[in-house]
Amino acid sequence: MSLPAERPDLIARFTTAERWIHRCTAALVGTALVTAAFLYLPMLAELVGRRRLLVTVHEWAGIAMPVPLAAGLVSRAFRADLGRLNRFGPHDRGWVRARLRGWPTEAGKFNAGQKLYANGLAGALLVMIGTGLLMWFTGLAPLVWRTGATFVHDWLALLVAVLVLGHIRMAVRDAQARRGLRTGKVTRAWARHHHPLWEEENPAPAVHREP
Repeated sequence: MSLPAERPDLIARFTTAERWIHRCTAALVGTALVTAAFLYLPMLAELVGRRRLLVTVHEWAGIAMPVPLAAGLVSRAFRADLGRLNRFGPHDRGWVRARLRGWPTEAGKFNAGQKLYANGLAGALLVMIGTGLLMWFTGLAPLVWRTGATFVHDWLALLVAVLVLGHIRMAVRDAQARRGLRTGKVTRAWARHHHPLWEEENPAPAVHREP
């Protein structure tokens, strides 16, 4: 008995490992942002009585953020996508200007906006983890360093919140992008429209019909 042919109208975008890396990282970043909001905003802080518990959850969520990414390095597909996110080609340079003017854009598996978001968020989170450690372990540095770390940590938290909310807004507006993260596959028509260079790299499988 032959197996059913792969649907030619779908294209594999993310592996199971990549989807779980995204989900775990999103859960940790979301936990850190929500607990930070309850710790820093008076109107929310009044709703929670166990502040020490919130602080502990916030600290460990931050410390654990690199774990899914580090574990994901065993995945060849994940390493390949990291390479794509860190490479900017000629088609990426004019992407922002083309988007603002409504011109057609070319993109590989990730467009320039996604690359800027991923790299900006990764850099911000690394700095936040470092500054968070200085605030958590007070014996690591003198008071003036910890004061500066607190300032940087708080403002970067606001920047990360803005970036994440923008990321969620874009995802809400794109059902196929959400499908790719949920099932690992997207329609070929969507890929051809939004990521034409990547779609060209993944031709549709030949369909064999019974005589």
